[in-house]
Amino acid sequence: MAGVKNITVAVSDDVYRAARVRAAEQETSVSGLVADYLRSLAQGGSGEFERLEAQQRRIQGEITGLSAGERLAREDAQARALR
Repeated sequence: MAGVKNITVAVSDDVYRAARVRAAEQETSVSGLVADYLRSLAQGGSGEFERLEAQQRRIQGEITGLSAGERLAREDAQARALR
């Protein structure tokens, strides 16, 4: 790969395990997490907003079966709450 540099980073076992879990949650690798973080630093941002935005899009994409047309009428919802 042209223009790509490998780096070595030393971290404690606890940090490494937590990073592996976080990477798995985000469907990436520890290397991918570090690369994304360094890229965001190089671009002058924290990357946190972008990460949260991507997470929101992913979660919203997983939500199925909800439709505004299937909402209960106000009276029905109130009657249900009184039961």
